[in-house]
Amino acid sequence: MLKRYQSTIGDLLRVFDALLVVSAWLFAYWQRFTIAPIFEVTKGFPEFGTYAALSPLVAVLWIAVFTWLRVYEPRRMVDPFAELAIVLKAHGVALLFFISITYLFEDYKYSRLVMVYFGVTAALVLAVFRLTVRSMVRRLRAHGFSTRQVLAVGEGETIERLVDRIELFPELGLRVVGIVTSETSVIASVSGKPVVGHFGDLPEIIANNRADEVLIALGPGDHQELDRILELLKDETLDVRMVPDVYRHVTLGCEVEIFDGLPIMRLNDSPLIGWSALLKRATDVVFSLLALFFLAPAMLIIAALVKLTSRGPVLYRQERMGLDGRTFDMLKFRSMRVDAEKLSGAVWAQAGDDRRTPIGAFLRRTSLDELPQFWNVLVGDMSLVGPRPERPVFVRKFRHEIPHYMLRHKVKSGITGWAQVKGWRGNTSLVHRIECDIFYIKNWSLLLDLRILLMTVWKGFIHKNAY
Repeated sequence: MLKRYQSTIGDLLRVFDALLVVSAWLFAYWQRFTIAPIFEVTKGFPEFGTYAALSPLVAVLWIAVFTWLRVYEPRRMVDPFAELAIVLKAHGVALLFFISITYLFEDYKYSRLVMVYFGVTAALVLAVFRLTVRSMVRRLRAHGFSTRQVLAVGEGETIERLVDRIELFPELGLRVVGIVTSETSVIASVSGKPVVGHFGDLPEIIANNRADEVLIALGPGDHQELDRILELLKDETLDVRMVPDVYRHVTLGCEVEIFDGLPIMRLNDSPLIGWSALLKRATDVVFSLLALFFLAPAMLIIAALVKLTSRGPVLYRQERMGLDGRTFDMLKFRSMRVDAEKLSGAVWAQAGDDRRTPIGAFLRRTSLDELPQFWNVLVGDMSLVGPRPERPVFVRKFRHEIPHYMLRHKVKSGITGWAQVKGWRGNTSLVHRIECDIFYIKNWSLLLDLRILLMTVWKGFIHKNAY
């Protein structure tokens, strides 16, 4: 029933979005030239009609771009912030098109400040409107309005996790009315929901329960039943969704892409692709250049002290493993004797390590020996923020001992990282360190990078476990 009205709801959202962006465009004119002209108007006050004439273009362009980017598709199972991100992304694309089109006009040049006001104002009103609508719908669904009756098909841990998650989010408007299990099952309920029948009885169960949707979540031992279940559902008009039994193997994320009609699942992909990767790389280049420029005097002094206090090179190159398991030479100011690992082999430094040079203990305690890694960042071997790179000899050992250890190589290694600012550096728990690394990869954003950099500066470079 609800699907019949999705088109009408989408049309209503289009109307409101058009009104909001046009209002934001007109308000931007008043804000620039009437309400609060922050900067002096030097070229005279343009006619309001000149700007108002673009209102149809604004409305049509925004609705066209929003439709193109599928903003109006129903997303019952998408959290509000993900939906908000979709809207703001579409707004940014529409704004770029709008600026490009207006710059083609030869007879009149529109105020750049009006464009800035418009972009910010429209983003705010669209975001507030979407969050308000989402909040209203959530409240209505929580009280039983616009709900969909769901039959959950399957048994075991997969179906239990599915039902539990649906119950946690009543705002989705999904109500599990019963569980359908295999003929051999003897369970009476799953997560408090009654078992209403078995796989072979699906058509009758659907009719008796007036279900709107079927969610299939089979356990590892029931996949041979899938063809039979889908065959029974092929003549039903209700929606069918399936939860693949791969969630146990999903750590970083899971996406489905369509390849010429064939659905392909992508497991544990890095979030740093496309524009995200370019943005992070641009940040790395800018900040590493600034760091190398401003820290050059301090690095020259450290280099001189290293050279004067011990025999050997100033810089120490050590093979480390980074993005996609590729190795690179990480640079550090040498803080140990040249033959430090001649007898011991590859080992971690310990408290009171007698292999350190006279100035080495100070450099390691203050993390000043890491400064040359800004060059690694500049040339692309590392990033400012990311999991700390490890030596291949240790990687070969840890990858078989610590679950998900190799996932930390889905992004570039960093000079600092979430694990480091949380205190897990040096000779500390590798399990907690990996947990922090995976948290960082799953939740990456430029703001998180900036937060980690600020925490690194705020907490200082000195750490009790830096030997």
